[in-house]
Amino acid sequence: MNAFRQFWSEFQTERANTVLARWLFLRLLGVSYLIAFVSLWAQIDGLIGRDGILPASEYLKAVGERVGSLKYWWLPTFCWFNAGDASLHLQCGLGVLLSLLLIAGVAPVLDLAVLWAVYLSLSTACREFLSFQWDILLLETGFLAIFLAPRRWLPKLSRETPPSLTVLWLLRWLLFRLMFMSGAVKLLSADSTWWNLTALNVHYETQPLPTWIGWYAHQSPEWFQKASVVIMFVIELACPFLIFCGRRARQFACAAFVLLMLLISLTGNYCFFNLLTVTLCVLLLDDPVLRRVFRKWMAAAPATRPAKPNRGGAIGVGALAAGILLLSSVQTMARLSGREDLGRSLLALVRLVSPLRTVNSYGLFSVMTTTRPEIVVEGSNDGVTWLPYEFKWKPGALNRWPAFVAPHQPRLDWQMWFAALGDYRGNPWFINFLVRLLQGSPQVLTLLENNPFPDKPPRFVRATVYEYHFTNRAARARTGEWWRRQRRGLYCPQLSLRQEAGP
Repeated sequence: MNAFRQFWSEFQTERANTVLARWLFLRLLGVSYLIAFVSLWAQIDGLIGRDGILPASEYLKAVGERVGSLKYWWLPTFCWFNAGDASLHLQCGLGVLLSLLLIAGVAPVLDLAVLWAVYLSLSTACREFLSFQWDILLLETGFLAIFLAPRRWLPKLSRETPPSLTVLWLLRWLLFRLMFMSGAVKLLSADSTWWNLTALNVHYETQPLPTWIGWYAHQSPEWFQKASVVIMFVIELACPFLIFCGRRARQFACAAFVLLMLLISLTGNYCFFNLLTVTLCVLLLDDPVLRRVFRKWMAAAPATRPAKPNRGGAIGVGALAAGILLLSSVQTMARLSGREDLGRSLLALVRLVSPLRTVNSYGLFSVMTTTRPEIVVEGSNDGVTWLPYEFKWKPGALNRWPAFVAPHQPRLDWQMWFAALGDYRGNPWFINFLVRLLQGSPQVLTLLENNPFPDKPPRFVRATVYEYHFTNRAARARTGEWWRRQRRGLYCPQLSLRQEAGP
């Protein structure tokens, strides 16, 4: 009985000491949502608008004719009611507005519920362009945050009751899966670069959008690169278990995760992923620690009110926790074991709820890309002289430095990196992109840095693939170039629009 009383006392103490942590977590989550919506809003016409690369209206019409009423479950999006450009802008604008309200603390539960629904809607409609791990991480975090947020319309810290400890631990479990699986998949893939600790020898130059700091990191000696891989494995494989080992251990894990995110953000552009991961890390801290760190802002924070018993709410949260733990555990075990027959009925349930993108599997860079094929898109009016289209952020001109673009994510530039790893036949969107260039679509051209055919679209387009490498210090000092490249051949053959026959 005494042991139970001590456990219950510690349980209540931890719950009471996470009010400020929740306050900071929700505002940082609001910032992540704001970045995601603003970034997408600036690109959405060129990506899925009427004259974009993958028009949402055409896609939904084709799918709707094939699957009937099941379309609302398998493709949950408000675009079923209207997929026009105005509707897409309305959804992005609503996301921006609600993100600002969440940051201000106004009606957080309502904000989070609608933010989750709108981002799910746009993720579904954007398909490849919103299929990254940070997109599903934002959806899963945002969904759980609905049940963590205070039930208040207007912000006032003194009126907030302690958060649900069950939901708090669900978010910690999410952070554990994110970090641990990111390390585990690297070893499970049997990729030799991870096992012999040479992955970082190539990572900085082969990652999707490196920074100029990444160029300098690439010049580091091999012993430093190998030591960095060892430290990364310690952080990703060992530190996640500290989440379950008491407040001091959680503080250490938080510091380690934040340090890793900082280093990643300095050497590569991963949009809002680093901020969102740090946001989850905040929940590893308690209020006394936060008051010491943010003394000027939080030292005078008033005491919160005790929570009133809510048996119905507790049952609902318990059912939610049981479902999420079951599905996420099945996903994790299936990924770790590599078995697709691990609880077939449970895996079928995972697939059934997968359209909601709310219980997900994680693991970044399981197999290291050791070369950097880069697609250069060119246009021509005579089939002899070819002029390149320069992208805003991905490597092109050899003397253009690798710039910082995060937390904005140029979605087309990212997809070009993935397309270069395969074949144009496996990336149907790429052909659509070339067709839009032949048509001179203004919406698509705004996604590019330059248009070498400002007066009239070219008659022909093609795509050539090059292998890019960072230059070394001596070559950059001599030429001023950050990159060197070697032509590998055509990625996509010459294309042109079919001309209408004359009278």
